[in-house]
Amino acid sequence: MSRPVLIDFYATWCGPCKMQTPYIEEVGKQLGDAVEIKKLDVDHHMDLAGKYQIQVVPTLIIEKDGAVMHKLEGVTDAGRLMELLKPLI
Repeated sequence: MSRPVLIDFYATWCGPCKMQTPYIEEVGKQLGDAVEIKKLDVDHHMDLAGKYQIQVVPTLIIEKDGAVMHKLEGVTDAGRLMELLKPLI
């Protein structure tokens, strides 16, 4: 079974996206290689933003084995992310 993937859809001009970054970094520190983290700038990855129907930034997508398990719009703290990711590891 593959590891979960956390995709952070953000934009460089987005203030809340900057607030999201430390939470993503904290998850990366705590879970290490157990989770794959990807950051995608919606202005440079419009095709993927369209595929995932991203309407708001930041939006976090948690995938497992190619299936979207969770879609979180707005800033999500590290504790909540850990609650969602740990059962998928």
